[in-house]
Amino acid sequence: MFHNTPVSLRLKPGQVRPFSMDGAAIEDLALLGVQIPREQAEALRAIYARGFSMDAGLGPQSVTAASAGTPIQFLQTLLPGAVRAVTAARKIDKLVGRSIAGNWHDEDIIRTVVELSGQPRPYGDYAQGPLSSFNIGFERRSVVRFEQDMEVMILEEERAAAVRQNSGELKRAAVAQALAIELNRIGFFGYNDGGCRTYGFLNDPSLPNYVTVPQGAGGDTEWHTKTFQEIVEDLLLAASTLRAQSGEVIDPEESACTLALSTSSREYLNVVNEHGVSVKQWLRETYPMWRIESAPELDAANGGANVFYLFANDIPGGGDGGSQKTVEQYVQAALRLLGVEKRAKGSYEAYSSATAGIMWQAPFAVVRYTGI
Repeated sequence: MFHNTPVSLRLKPGQVRPFSMDGAAIEDLALLGVQIPREQAEALRAIYARGFSMDAGLGPQSVTAASAGTPIQFLQTLLPGAVRAVTAARKIDKLVGRSIAGNWHDEDIIRTVVELSGQPRPYGDYAQGPLSSFNIGFERRSVVRFEQDMEVMILEEERAAAVRQNSGELKRAAVAQALAIELNRIGFFGYNDGGCRTYGFLNDPSLPNYVTVPQGAGGDTEWHTKTFQEIVEDLLLAASTLRAQSGEVIDPEESACTLALSTSSREYLNVVNEHGVSVKQWLRETYPMWRIESAPELDAANGGANVFYLFANDIPGGGDGGSQKTVEQYVQAALRLLGVEKRAKGSYEAYSSATAGIMWQAPFAVVRYTGI
């Protein structure tokens, strides 16, 4: 029979110390984990009072095999709760957010792209002025759907309950986790079944090419070999390139930007200079509008090399409030219950999710560097 163990005493670090047993009662010892049954204590007192010891070898021989005498199940304690396996952090939502758009049954989502055009020329009284115009394009992303089902049977459920677990709850949690992991994976890498257009943070075709960061004094590009000044120069290069590439539509000092780093490179923002100032502190003072995020998917993302992105969160023009997001993740259904079926020996539940992946809507507002 399983039972929860009551906690009789908690000792903080530093409270554990030698304990004087003079005048201690059995109950005091039990609190400290020294367990002596009362009847055994009385027998010990009698033995000590008579001044002799007993030798078990002198007693009568047993006719049964020696044993503990107590079935093992009565000597086991089931601790409350359970330790859950942990999966890697899912970071796509922290990097780009999530937009719920479209329907689970959609085939595509379409983003309209409008470019205004016009070329003025010097005025003339009898000259025909040039006409302005515009170009319209359509960027398409395919919706992909995934499913994850669960089944709970009577015997399984009752046996799980015997160890204080709920089989149905655990399987529903597993469904939600599996679908969330898949959404995160597609958010970074997209999905290719041979014909769809579902891209990710790392492989959208509109993204600019990677640029390798300069070598440091040691001859390597990796941040773990670079000094404070060399890492700072890499970040200054990214900010300068973003400013120039956007025609100063993006001002890295005044625009809210995201610095997305590979997980194994993030700690090198703690490299300090001779004054004890870290790269991270320098960033906060120089570019206060930047936020720093990391993701394991950016490790070895470009042919085995670690990468970082610097992008503006929003750009002026279009959208609500006169701005639009640089990058969007379009999710049609994070979790959808498709149906529940009651069966003779249990129940069956079906769930699904749908996503169109990532769309970089303003590729000029992002720069990508590799080799860190």
